[in-house]
Amino acid sequence: MEFTVQQIADLLQGTVEGDKSAKVNTLAKIEEANTGALAFLANSKYEPFLYSTNASAVIVSDKLEVKRSVSATLIRVADPYSSFSSLLQYYQSALIASKTGVEEPSFLGKDSQIGDNHYRGAFSYIGSNCKIGNNVRIFPQAYIGDNVHIGDNTTVFAGAKLYANTIVGSNCTIHSGAVVGSDGFGFAPQPDGSYKAIPQIGNVVLEDDISVGANTSIDCATMGSTFIRKGTKIDNLVQIAHNVDVGSHTVIASQTGISGSVKIGNYCVVAGQVGIVGHISIADKTTVGAQSGVSKSVKETGTIIQGSPAFDYKQNLRAMAVFRKLPELQRDLELLKEKAAN
Repeated sequence: MEFTVQQIADLLQGTVEGDKSAKVNTLAKIEEANTGALAFLANSKYEPFLYSTNASAVIVSDKLEVKRSVSATLIRVADPYSSFSSLLQYYQSALIASKTGVEEPSFLGKDSQIGDNHYRGAFSYIGSNCKIGNNVRIFPQAYIGDNVHIGDNTTVFAGAKLYANTIVGSNCTIHSGAVVGSDGFGFAPQPDGSYKAIPQIGNVVLEDDISVGANTSIDCATMGSTFIRKGTKIDNLVQIAHNVDVGSHTVIASQTGISGSVKIGNYCVVAGQVGIVGHISIADKTTVGAQSGVSKSVKETGTIIQGSPAFDYKQNLRAMAVFRKLPELQRDLELLKEKAAN
């Protein structure tokens, strides 16, 4: 695909400084770009590359003061990073949208309905009584169980699995290897020390604009639903247990594990390798630092916590500073004991 710089600027609501008719056909890093590439400059550390890049065009801030001559055409926008991210999204969407039709062999179950302009890849399976919207892309070897609902403009990538009764909203992305709706980890201890499985008869509800990363698992509810609310983004290799309710526009990074019946608020940030104990609540706009273990509810909006067990971020930093000095403190204590004894 090839576009003029002016077309890109119009898309981003930016202004052009240089050759408006210059053609771009690929996206690249500013330090690696060649002729025909569109790059961006958002970090001032990379500004020297602006004066040496071979890119045909560069997206820059409308506040940037150019210090030397630049051979590339500039597209000035309010937020270069956000604008370039939007372009990447447009580009990816265009590639996905180019996939249409039905590849064989594929299976569509009894009484299932699928909307216009869809794509079903080879060896994909759709069960009975499913309702699938318009512009949905289901890639090869994806599995869609019975009674699944999928909204418009959603993409299910190769090898993803949606168990029966799962509900997925519009504009969602489910990446390869993700499993949505598998049994929650529910086992009742028996008098003889064994465990008896508790049937998991609920489902998973993904609202609109959700992203589920590769090899992430979201368990169905024991009863009722596990909810992932509108706009939430989940990284690869995340485990979300039964009856969890994740609020809107929350982000959860890789290798996080969330135990059953946790309620996470809106606009939260959960960093990598976080563990959250079951049956607690986390307030809106909470940030949980990497490798934290959250063992109790967070009640105040906007709290930042870190550590295992997790507590206030600034207090945690002070505690870590003291922890690093423990050998010296122990030595000083022994010296004081000796003086006191003498």
